[in-house]
Amino acid sequence: MRKINNPFVKYQGYNCFGCSPSNPLGLKMSFVEEDGYVVSRWEPNENLQGYFKVLHGGIQATLMDEIASWVVYTQLKTAGFTSRAEVRYLKTVFVDKGPLTLKAKPLGMRRNLADIEVKLYDHENRVCAEGMFTYFTFPSDKAKDSLYYPGDEEFFESETQS
Repeated sequence: MRKINNPFVKYQGYNCFGCSPSNPLGLKMSFVEEDGYVVSRWEPNENLQGYFKVLHGGIQATLMDEIASWVVYTQLKTAGFTSRAEVRYLKTVFVDKGPLTLKAKPLGMRRNLADIEVKLYDHENRVCAEGMFTYFTFPSDKAKDSLYYPGDEEFFESETQS
């Protein structure tokens, strides 16, 4: 397991709903790399429910989309944006039963389109939602020049720092 750093925190005005640690209304997701997956362990709260005690489906989709973007950053080593999202809800996700785990991995590239598989697990490690996300990706030099992509080396501690 390897912790993934959030290099975007250095930018003034950075306030991502999914991953900014300082957005008071945000999800505050963090990530690790584990066995070829990007993984996030996340604790839901009652402010994010749809139906009584159930995590809103839009929040589930947002969590899944966010972790897919971190696959693009850390494993595909570039930046991009969501081109297509397909989410299948399989089981109820409760806001008061404990932490959730999300796992994502790239499945393949078609020119500049990356297909990313995401699964959302409940506190008992049951798959509750699964998704296929397609990201339009940019060449890494364009991502660095135009999209604030800091370079893949910014996401992990160097060997001498760890």
